[in-house]
Amino acid sequence: MNLIIETPVKQDYLKVKEGFDEKLFTRLSPPFPPVKLIKFDGSQKGDVVSLELNFLLFKQKWTSLITEDQTNEKEFFFVDEGTELPFFLKKWTHKHRIIKKGDQSIIRDEIEYEAPFKIMTWLLYPALWGQFMYRKPIYKKIFA
Repeated sequence: MNLIIETPVKQDYLKVKEGFDEKLFTRLSPPFPPVKLIKFDGSQKGDVVSLELNFLLFKQKWTSLITEDQTNEKEFFFVDEGTELPFFLKKWTHKHRIIKKGDQSIIRDEIEYEAPFKIMTWLLYPALWGQFMYRKPIYKKIFA
């Protein structure tokens, strides 16, 4: 299933690219489940990001590999693919795009995911949508 969320921000795309760091990643984490950052290499091909999700009664590890990144005159993007996923996900690919729009930008999250069961894939959609909508005001505040 695919999920796309766009957030316009007021900074140039290259300036926004500079802000995509460990500090931003931590600020984007929603209140539930609490997230503990285990490893953050960055957003270049070959980098690894690993975290622990705390569901109170149990914890789940989520590790992603950055499989692609590119900067050109129109946008910056990188792709993270899940290599170790929580039980409720079978597949995860997230393309983070920062698209130039004049002297401003659009942050576009393009997520493709799949759960172990088709019904679970559909049931996850509202939760994932909410998790990414949570990011919009944070992006707008940081990249004002």
